[in-house]
Amino acid sequence: MAAALHVFAVPGIPDVAPGDDVGALIADAVARAGDTIEAGDVVVVAQKIVSKAESAVVRLDEVAPSPRAAQWAADWGKDPRVVEVVLRESRRIVRMERGILIAETQHGFICANAGVDASNVDRGFVTLLPRDPDESAARIRVRIASAVRLKPDTAEGAAGTTDHADLGVIVSDTFGRPWREGVVNVALGVAGLRPLLDYRGCRDPYGRELTSTVIAVADELAAAAELVMRKTARLPVAIVRGAGEWLGEGSGADLLRVAEQDLFR
Repeated sequence: MAAALHVFAVPGIPDVAPGDDVGALIADAVARAGDTIEAGDVVVVAQKIVSKAESAVVRLDEVAPSPRAAQWAADWGKDPRVVEVVLRESRRIVRMERGILIAETQHGFICANAGVDASNVDRGFVTLLPRDPDESAARIRVRIASAVRLKPDTAEGAAGTTDHADLGVIVSDTFGRPWREGVVNVALGVAGLRPLLDYRGCRDPYGRELTSTVIAVADELAAAAELVMRKTARLPVAIVRGAGEWLGEGSGADLLRVAEQDLFR
């Protein structure tokens, strides 16, 4: 039988405020929609609602731009307060020219504006990436599993608890890609899911041994989920059904290439 995935958005997630329990909000919304979360599902959660719940939000009128931020903002018509927040969130500036700022975040992600974003948040504020996306995903996973009473397993996860279930969670965000137009959803944090599928050592249908193919499963599931979540539809959560074969231990950190293996650093 051919493999198949069913991807659907979860309606009814309210505006998220600091301190909100994202996992509980998701479980409640699924129930109100008449849907279920089943064993083997992967829940994809937009980073934005996680950041709001974790108070990873900056009020811009409380930001004092540095001379560097002020000068670059003036040169390119940017808000110097936003530029300052980006610089603060950056471990390293990769490229800063033509009005574009690409940075390496403290987590090791390479992305525009170090993940600082003014969309889908009140005017006068910007959101930051969650401090530990894997921890965020693990907490959401535990809460959903408890709320919907999925059978727990005994593996201890990033949240320091054994109340885990046959369920995967991805915290996702939208990143650009070098040399290609358009942006795609990628996995920042992962819990209960093996984010990479390693084909090395397998043979293709012609008998040739594969030596380098490793599929970024978590990124591909996040990208599929974005097609139903959409950027302007107030649908920050989607469920991928049929992905149970990839459940297991792993983290979003597994997706980061170490500098020694990177040809472009």
